[in-house]
Amino acid sequence: MANPAPNTMDTEKPEIIYSVSNESGDAPRKDAGAGDLEASTTRATYINSYAAQHLPADHQKYLLERHGTLDLDPVPGHGDADPYNWTEWKKTINLILVAFHAMMATFTAASIIPAYEDIATDLNVSLQQTSYLTSLQIAILGVAPLFWKPFSTRFGRRPVFLISLICSLVGNIGCAKSPSYTSMAVCRAIVAFFISPAAAVGSAVVAESFFKKDRARFMGVWTLMVTLGVPIAPFLFGFVAFHTGQYRWIYWILAMINGGQLLFYIPFGPETRYIRSGVAHESSDFKQEYLHFGRIDPQPLRWIDFVYPLVFFVRPNVFIPAAAYAMIFCLAGVLITVELPQLFAEKFAFNPQQLGLQFLGVIIGSIIGEQLGGFLSDRWMARRQTKTNSRTEPEYRLWLSYSGFILAIVGLVVFLVQTAHAPEHHWNITPVVGIAIASAGNQIVTTILITYSVDCYPQDAASVGVFITFVRQIWSFIGPFWFPPMFENVGVAQSAGVCAALMIGVSILPTIALQMKGHVWRRKGESQMN
Repeated sequence: MANPAPNTMDTEKPEIIYSVSNESGDAPRKDAGAGDLEASTTRATYINSYAAQHLPADHQKYLLERHGTLDLDPVPGHGDADPYNWTEWKKTINLILVAFHAMMATFTAASIIPAYEDIATDLNVSLQQTSYLTSLQIAILGVAPLFWKPFSTRFGRRPVFLISLICSLVGNIGCAKSPSYTSMAVCRAIVAFFISPAAAVGSAVVAESFFKKDRARFMGVWTLMVTLGVPIAPFLFGFVAFHTGQYRWIYWILAMINGGQLLFYIPFGPETRYIRSGVAHESSDFKQEYLHFGRIDPQPLRWIDFVYPLVFFVRPNVFIPAAAYAMIFCLAGVLITVELPQLFAEKFAFNPQQLGLQFLGVIIGSIIGEQLGGFLSDRWMARRQTKTNSRTEPEYRLWLSYSGFILAIVGLVVFLVQTAHAPEHHWNITPVVGIAIASAGNQIVTTILITYSVDCYPQDAASVGVFITFVRQIWSFIGPFWFPPMFENVGVAQSAGVCAALMIGVSILPTIALQMKGHVWRRKGESQMN
């Protein structure tokens, strides 16, 4: 084994607990001054809060000057390049950029929904074939992060995000110039592949930048933007398609947005991947944050790194939340978004602009739901910790998820039943009210379950995000293929019963089991890793 790199913590050799990144399943272990961190997989370390008193005096002094306390979870490293030591405005601006980038993944996929009829006419294909241009991107958004995650771990988040935007811009220009259905599908696939990283790795950016006490609130910003991408795109581009009379302007605008993102990322999107021990940080803080495009983690890439997130299929503390969330997202999100144009266009003879306006219900409902799933969730956990004067188990957060499940079921039932019972060419607002209720529930479930999973595996935040995205997107890709047959064979109103049963069976009941046995499964997993 090679000699370890210099480390500021080696001077006094205190026995400090380091949780070494679990990117390949390594368990937390003791490390006398982190001397053998060369053996770790990603060398990303997490200093537990109870180890702060054993840190070197200069490290403690730095933290007290920067934060005013040593009661920090996790404990930052010694240096301004550590994202935990950034100012709040710097963290927030970076989060906004990453969250907006994540939104652009789902935003791009949903952007052409109000223009399906125009695209079908222009490319001489059926309406169903046109919808596959969206389904194609949904599937790729689930699989592509498996490729991007190892590269972002080894080379950093910032280089991956910059490459993502440059290639997405080119791909959208290709869509705008595509002369045929096949060429447009190929360009849409390219865009989906390159725009995908932030929609999955964003969970790691939050975990790498914000302390645990604020995790749900800022995780909620990222998850809310991912959710809002779906309704905002058809809402805005309904106006574009209707008033310009040319749907290709949608692609040109997407390319312009990618260019604007790139210009903002360069000065305001620093690197959040920071290794706190076992490596030497010799360059300046500015260079580490903005100008470093080589390896951050010197460990070689292996094929197992590209499939590692799939290990969570056998870890119930992540798989159950992923499956529960995927079902809610598919039925309370994708079903409404994908089927609304076909249901409303046929029943109410809506034009693209009128269809786009229906998505206001999703936007309003998601924003309202995030208040409970994010900020109030952190308050809920903090209040419990203050009351018990002990560490709050992650399962306590799950109590708030049931309100989201109930709202999702109620809202979807209202949407389907009221849509079915509405008279031909006589629109009323009740289906949109149902959409808003379902969207609020969807957003509560999104933030609560993703935050819970990250709380269980904080060192695997990137892999957790990739896995949850994979499950969500694959299930969402399958959904549009069975939604129309369900409506045709069962009926639109009666389908509400099918959807409610699926959400109870796949989301609510497993979450109850998780709340009861989650702590046992987590400890069993830790013992297996040890």
